[in-house]
Order: sequence, then structure tokens, then C-alpha cells
Amino acid sequence: MNKLLLINSSLNGKQGNSWQLAEKFVQQLAKAADIQITERDLDDTDLPHLSGAEMAAWMTPADQRNDEQQRLAGMSDKLVEELKAHDIIVIGMPMYNFGVPSVFKSWVDRVARAGITFRYTENGPVGLLEGKKVYVLAARGGLYQGTPKDSQTQYLQDVLAFMGMTEVEFVYAEGLNMGPEAANQGFSQADEKISELIEKMVA
Repeated sequence: MNKLLLINSSLNGKQGNSWQLAEKFVQQLAKAADIQITERDLDDTDLPHLSGAEMAAWMTPADQRNDEQQRLAGMSDKLVEELKAHDIIVIGMPMYNFGVPSVFKSWVDRVARAGITFRYTENGPVGLLEGKKVYVLAARGGLYQGTPKDSQTQYLQDVLAFMGMTEVEFVYAEGLNMGPEAANQGFSQADEKISELIEKMVA
């Protein structure tokens, strides 16, 4: 049985377009394959921005941490172990002001840890989370795929590969705020891509 981690970060919760796309992907996959699903709603996880005190807690040996350091380090430790424990990662990704949601960046800052999910070598960084497959369900109000204004795709490819996750597939639903016709077309194209990916996964 494959273990799947579903990560959402929409401010609109289950009403968000990215959330609904990711949910559709997971539900369709669950009908076709034997998977165990864990859901992580980052907007409901209460992750603050990363602080110097938290980084210092990571650098302190576990048996030497005070209570506050244990609490701070525990946030990252829990998210890292959760990520490590799953084979398939599905990310619902809204676009906010040409970037990823700040809470998603807070998650990245806690799972990208030297010596744990990547390590530095004389030839540069090497990711330690190999063998995972990542699927990004990206919902956008405008049309950005393949243009210089799509800052998300390259960033996600880079930061995931930094941790060793190089098998990344994207599903885009775009033009969702450009009128009913454009929205319907955007969702239709996303549905086709979802079906295509699931067929490949279960073949």
C-alpha cells in the first residue's frame, strides 16, 4: 500500500480551487489504487514564520534542549517525519501575488533541513528524500503557465529537488477569474491531466 500525504494551503479551505483540485486527484486515485491518505492543512496548522530561536533549537542536541527549544524543534521534527513517511506527495497550490502562500513557505523552511532532508557535499547540496513522487495541483486566476510570471513552477521544482524529490508532475487550472468560459476551460484541462496522470500511475 502506498502512503499519500495531501498538503493544502488555501486560505479558503475546502472552498478553495486548489483544495478542490487536489481532493479530486486524491479521490480518483483512491478509487483506482490502494492508498493510505494523510491530510495536512497548513492554513490550520498555525505555522509561524521561521525564527532564529527555532533554528538554534534544531542545532542544539536533543538531550540538551530546554522546554521551549523542545517545543520549537518539535514543530519541524513532526513535519519532517510526516514527509519522510509517505511515498506520494500531493500539493494543492493556489497562487497568491505571483508566489506560493506564506504558510507553504513556512512549511518548506521547516522540512528543508541540513543533515536531515539534504546535505552539503564538496560538489554541492544532495537531497536525501529520494524515491518520492510529487503531484502539484496549481489553481490560478489568470494565465501564467509557461510565462516569466509563473514564479511557482520553477521554485517548486527547485526546492523539492533540493530535498531529493525530483519526480514532480504539475496539473494547472488557469483563467479561473477570467469569466465562466475561461474557468470552465481551465477546470476541463485540469480534469484531463488528472485522468492522464492516474492512468499512468495505475498502469
